[in-house]
Amino acid sequence: AGAAVASLVRMRSARSRSARSLAVATRRATAARWVAVRFPLRVLLLLLSALGALPVAHAAAPPPASPAEDAGLRCAAEADDRARLACYDRVFRLAPAALPPPLSTLQQPTKAQPVSMMSRFWELDDGDKRSTYVVKTYQPNYLLPLAYTNDINRSPATPTQSAPDAFAGFGRFEAKLQLSLRMKVARDLLVDGADVWFAYTQRSWAQPWNDEESAPFRTTDHQPEVIYVVPVRRDRNLLGWRWRMWQLGYTHESNGSTDPLSRSWDRVFLGAGVERGDWSLELRLAKRIYASGGDNPDISDWVGRSRLTAVWTPGLSTTTLVWRNTLKHWDRGSLQLDWSYPFDRAQPAGLRYMVQLFHGYGEALLDYNHRQTRAGLGLALFQF
Repeated sequence: AGAAVASLVRMRSARSRSARSLAVATRRATAARWVAVRFPLRVLLLLLSALGALPVAHAAAPPPASPAEDAGLRCAAEADDRARLACYDRVFRLAPAALPPPLSTLQQPTKAQPVSMMSRFWELDDGDKRSTYVVKTYQPNYLLPLAYTNDINRSPATPTQSAPDAFAGFGRFEAKLQLSLRMKVARDLLVDGADVWFAYTQRSWAQPWNDEESAPFRTTDHQPEVIYVVPVRRDRNLLGWRWRMWQLGYTHESNGSTDPLSRSWDRVFLGAGVERGDWSLELRLAKRIYASGGDNPDISDWVGRSRLTAVWTPGLSTTTLVWRNTLKHWDRGSLQLDWSYPFDRAQPAGLRYMVQLFHGYGEALLDYNHRQTRAGLGLALFQF
């Protein structure tokens, strides 16, 4: 029995050792597998952390103290109160704000250049140049349904023509119509920036209030022109007036009637233009050609050999004064004043009120040697 008990004890002890050995082997195998998996992962995590892709697992080292903090610690170590306060002032006192530069050193804004009405009209500057063969307005286009004259010319005559009582039944109230267009036909001709313009102006006088004469047209003048415009590129000024252009041109004017009411003349002219602010002046000196004989051989002595045009555009209104002079007889020639203002202030190029005053000789070719004073009221039709 004792042997049996001893044998049983040995068997149990052997089984216990075998179980412990198996457990140890199992733990070792598990540890080996964990190390095989965890070690490469740990290495990968450390590499990624080094590259900045992942945060490092261990706590980051504290950042080094700034120079201000070091200086603050040194100031705190000062035993003397005044020395410590002076140290703090030196370290932590804010630098004074930079003062703005003086106004004299700042770049002053450039003034906007005033709009040149003469350049815009005649396309003198490069920025105002447009294409050729584009129709534009020339002189004002208007209709004056109320145009009263103090002396209607009922018997027009010249040294070579006479038509007594040709308009005996015509009244003093008339209507006046003017249409005027121009077109640039050549550019940069002979001189850089010089252009050639063709213009046509038609003026008509009618009697719409004359029922007895069946409201007829009294006369119509036709005026084609060729104008060579040369811009003055250099900045030339005289008493504040800037010289802008030269002009050289040819004008034919005729009323298209038959004798004894036929009137016509041809002339060449030389002109110049200046401007100052919202004022512009244009002077033309004319010489009649083909003057031998004709229907009106003395027209230059009545209508004039010069024309001075002054235009004032202070805002939306436009005022134009035209003075024609013979350069021989100062009691002849004429003065004409035009004033216009837009119906709609937002559309200054649209329909405009217009008032016209005329005094002197030659409002119409038929009246070149007839003196009268006329006042007209109507509309300026369009401009483009």
